[in-house]
Amino acid sequence: MASSEPLIRFKGVNKAFGPKTIYQGLSLDIMRGETITILGASGSGKSVMLKMLIGLIEADGGEILFDGKDIAKMEDQGLYEVRRRIAYLFQGAALFDSLTVGENVAYGLREQNWNTMSDQEIRGRVAQSLEMVGLPGIEEMRPSDLSGGMKKRVGLARTLALQPEVILYDEPTTGLDPINTARINHLIVGIKRSLGLTSLVVTHDMGTAFTVSDRLVMVGKHRVLMKGTPDDFRRTENTYVRDFIDGKAPEVEDVNVLLSTS
Repeated sequence: MASSEPLIRFKGVNKAFGPKTIYQGLSLDIMRGETITILGASGSGKSVMLKMLIGLIEADGGEILFDGKDIAKMEDQGLYEVRRRIAYLFQGAALFDSLTVGENVAYGLREQNWNTMSDQEIRGRVAQSLEMVGLPGIEEMRPSDLSGGMKKRVGLARTLALQPEVILYDEPTTGLDPINTARINHLIVGIKRSLGLTSLVVTHDMGTAFTVSDRLVMVGKHRVLMKGTPDDFRRTENTYVRDFIDGKAPEVEDVNVLLSTS
């Protein structure tokens, strides 16, 4: 059962890069144990939101609260503790080609627990994590031997090995065929059900969004445009949101960005 208090809260957050405003008064509550998918055109700041949450990008104003504490006011040690509780699954899985699969999955464990976990404990955690993503016994393989879908799953295993409370998924199905997309979606749903994790998913894939989400959030025009259940979004009469879902809107938030790249 989710707590009545938000685990994550964006309150009046502002962010700009030079003259380009990304957010102006962004406000959003995320409850413990729910899966929220962030939707929006390219350039609308979806990944920026994730990176602000873990302190990789600083907000220009407002508050970003994690478990009641403001990220912006944290010293290095406070941010380190937050990052131990929040795991970021990067878009390209970000595996090290020079390491085996087992070494890749163990990498974060060795960095975070270098003096508290034995080699045997780490090997056990690695095996357990690979089992959870349906890839048991591949510790000695190299990333170059894996398909795109398998790399995504190994990246997820590395994330799960850290036993986080929150997982940030940045475009988890980009570049995958329909079968592997369905497999990743199934894993996201299964992990949430079995471990009770809080998840934020950034994706352009509406199939993924409707499959994995408790709630959807559409960002654009520097703020939250709509939030609700998958059924709310399926039934919406909001033209901007409807066009995005139906694939009628340009995949760029700012028309100047579109013109500059044409």
